[in-house]
Amino acid sequence: MEAALAELRERLAKLTDVRRAEAVLTWDMTVFMPPGGGPTRAAQLATIEGIAHELATDDRLGELYEELLPHADALPAGSDDAALIRITHRDYVRARQVPTALATELAETAANAYEVWVRAREESDFASFRPWLERIVELRRRYVECFAPFDDAYDVLLEDYEPGMRTSEIREIFSVLTPALRSLVAEHATEEDDPFLRGPFPIAGQERLSRELAEAFGVTWDQFRLDTTVHPFEVTFGLGDIRLTSRYDEGDLNALFTAMHEVGHGLYEWGVSRTLERTPLAMGASSTLHESQSRLWENIVGRSLPFWRWFFPRVQETFPEPLTGVSAEDFHRAVNRVRRSFIRVDADETSYGLHLILRFELEQELIEGRLAVADLPDAWNARFEELMGVAVPDDAHGVLQDSHWAGASFGYFPTYLLGSVLSVQIWEKAKAALPDLEEQVGRGEFADLHGWLRESIYAYGRKLMPADLIRQVVGGPIDPQPFLAYLREKATGR
Repeated sequence: MEAALAELRERLAKLTDVRRAEAVLTWDMTVFMPPGGGPTRAAQLATIEGIAHELATDDRLGELYEELLPHADALPAGSDDAALIRITHRDYVRARQVPTALATELAETAANAYEVWVRAREESDFASFRPWLERIVELRRRYVECFAPFDDAYDVLLEDYEPGMRTSEIREIFSVLTPALRSLVAEHATEEDDPFLRGPFPIAGQERLSRELAEAFGVTWDQFRLDTTVHPFEVTFGLGDIRLTSRYDEGDLNALFTAMHEVGHGLYEWGVSRTLERTPLAMGASSTLHESQSRLWENIVGRSLPFWRWFFPRVQETFPEPLTGVSAEDFHRAVNRVRRSFIRVDADETSYGLHLILRFELEQELIEGRLAVADLPDAWNARFEELMGVAVPDDAHGVLQDSHWAGASFGYFPTYLLGSVLSVQIWEKAKAALPDLEEQVGRGEFADLHGWLRESIYAYGRKLMPADLIRQVVGGPIDPQPFLAYLREKATGR
């Protein structure tokens, strides 16, 4: 067994290295690469995806799992080796169902589509992006067919982001959230203006404050970077090499919340146990758990009154002209107003959920063939107005605003809302463990919270299935009721 386990670790380490090299190229494509490099970069990514897929589906891995699986239960409870055998065997069985040719075509098409999407978004030109999205939807349908039979086509895509969860479970949770969120928006959305939020806020100051926040939450710049991109994200090249991205606009301070969001992702990856490095377990357990951390740091911490009583003086010092005479309480109220906004990443906590419900519904219809890509903008605009109560002005503020469909990431969107829901459950457990947590936030002290999250969630990486880790942390499944109570309390000011 020891020899087989050592060989398995060696093969999985090589696979992890290739995947991370692929991530480096993707990060560079979205951060530094000149537009002219697109076609060549797409070919490079396809080549690396092909290599990774062949490593992930090699017959020899199957032989190793056949030898090791009967012994996994005999290994110590909670051991890295037992988790490595079970979780990566699941990955192997799944990967074997997808032809290498399809995996590489998806990678190349997504890379090419991304460059088209960037230009289409700038020009609000869905027609130029439409052929690429049609191709991506076609490839995703072929991908789904690799796993037939299935209860729900969307289950196949969801499995890539939330292993073990089914579409029916999400529908049940969203059936509770949808009417409640619509009601909250209808009752509390305001057009009240807060002119001090329009700046100007010079970008150099925003970047400096973003870095200060990252450092306060626990980031160290010898193991992190912060760069700019069109659509912010976090990516991990190694447990000591975490890349954060953001975007800035002199007309608002949304970049501060973006920074906190991406730092939440980065702290999760950085907190994975070093014993899992160079294995497929050295990452967050699922997209929902990842989003629970980004949303916890961005919203529950970063939109709280104690937080702004601590940090607002620094913002005011950096931007004295637009913020003269504004109090921390004024600023806190302004950044928590419920508004009918068009852009998901800039939305308040309450209306944000409706943005995800819209995308979840449209994705299912596209994959199942009930909605043609050509009809997507009209469907988007009609559903958005129905959910939010305002008309979409153009496709840049509608169907073209997110990069996910250009990247073929169908199945990710619902995890943003699931993560938001879960973040409140996790916060309640953190407060129970750290009774003076809100006072610590008010003093700008985050080490205890970071440490508790690291011990309770981050260190496990992918050792546990997501549902098992969630139950271990919060004592039960994802529950929308604490989240709705949290939103109601915020909306009413109680």
